[in-house]
Amino acid sequence: MEEGNTGSSSRRKKGAHLVLVHGLGSGAWCWYKVRCLLEASGYKVTCVDLKSAGIDPSLPDSVHSFHDYNQPLLHFFSQFSSSQDSNSDPSSTHYDGKVILVGHSAGGLSVTEATYWFPDKIHAAVYVAATMLQHGFSTPQDMIDGVPEIVRLSGSGPNETSDTTDDTEFQRQMNYHMSPHEDVTLAMMLRRPGPINALRGAKFSGGNMDAERVPRVYIKTMQDRILKPEQQEAMIKRWPPSHVFLLDSDHNPSFSAPFLLSAFLINIAECFIK
Repeated sequence: MEEGNTGSSSRRKKGAHLVLVHGLGSGAWCWYKVRCLLEASGYKVTCVDLKSAGIDPSLPDSVHSFHDYNQPLLHFFSQFSSSQDSNSDPSSTHYDGKVILVGHSAGGLSVTEATYWFPDKIHAAVYVAATMLQHGFSTPQDMIDGVPEIVRLSGSGPNETSDTTDDTEFQRQMNYHMSPHEDVTLAMMLRRPGPINALRGAKFSGGNMDAERVPRVYIKTMQDRILKPEQQEAMIKRWPPSHVFLLDSDHNPSFSAPFLLSAFLINIAECFIK
């Protein structure tokens, strides 16, 4: 993909919309740097809290299926056209009923499900150090490729949630080892346990040819200690996206490389929004 002229407001189509989805244990808050950078460049940005994440009031052990966990994103898309149509100013805002949908880490599962439900509302699906599996966790190989080892080898009780969210040193060494200290502090104040079993149950039936036509882009994090580069590469080979970007960052480039990540997202928007 050739880099577009990100300084050209005519190509940027002022108001083009990006929707950002967080990973397990995180929330919409994790995108605060990227959101500011994108909005400063003229884009509309929505950051979604999935069920039991961020400021959503649900408890993680009340989430019993992936579809339930992903309801806030699916609800956003179900309401998207009517709300945008009523508030848009056609003279100043680019709106065609579609977004660039971006998922980080386990948020890639949310992105994939959304493409099956709402393919006509998505310009492109972007996976940032994310689980990118065509049919979700349908085979043992899916678990090997798409689940961090620390999660895959943990227990599987009926109400299991992630249990390392309050281990600051673990998070610092595994999740955020290239991220600024202040961002790690913020993360440790805001992270919540996530419904691991609900995510393990993510399965997509496929067969939606419209969904298969949604372009996919993968942003591979080369210093990742959570979803390792070899796992990311295995998913890329099994279900090849149209483009792959390489980012020298830890698992959370929204903290460790926000300027480069934002530049990649702008480049993607320039390419796929006609």
